[in-house]
Amino acid sequence: MKVAIYCSANSNIDPDFFKKTEELGRWLGENGHTVVFGGCDMGLMECVAKSAHDAGGRTIGVIPLIVEHRGRKSDYVDIHIPCDNLDDRKSLMVAQSDINIALPGGIGTLDEVFTVLAASSIGYHQKKVILYNMKGFWNSLLAMIDDLEGRGVIRDGLRQHLLVANTLDDIKEIIQKES
Repeated sequence: MKVAIYCSANSNIDPDFFKKTEELGRWLGENGHTVVFGGCDMGLMECVAKSAHDAGGRTIGVIPLIVEHRGRKSDYVDIHIPCDNLDDRKSLMVAQSDINIALPGGIGTLDEVFTVLAASSIGYHQKKVILYNMKGFWNSLLAMIDDLEGRGVIRDGLRQHLLVANTLDDIKEIIQKES
């Protein structure tokens, strides 16, 4: 499968996030999955790309020109897809992927998650988003979504598109089921 990974490009975050991201990337690479990522050489983006690449996997880097011009392109990009901006990047990553995994991340990651979910909820595609809930990272977001569902502003059925994985084994199970 082609697995889009949305995550932080920051390096100054919990070291356990890097360990779990490295394990995920290695498993994806060892099992013949392709990692589709933002192409940046920083933070969890670089970590997942390097570990997948080093384990024999293929990577597709969807890289905004502004990132390239700043010299931030990962050395672990096997297939390079340049794009004009973040909107293009999101569209291209969704087009290139079969399933999406959100690791810990900030505003950009949230934007990517909600873009994929909004499109799937109205039928543009049926691609799922897995929140890799490392150390409960996504708990507050999940509580907010539950609150919005309770208030009736989110359609029923969102949870068929949004899955939660607390461990790598959970991710393995979901990916095997979706293959």
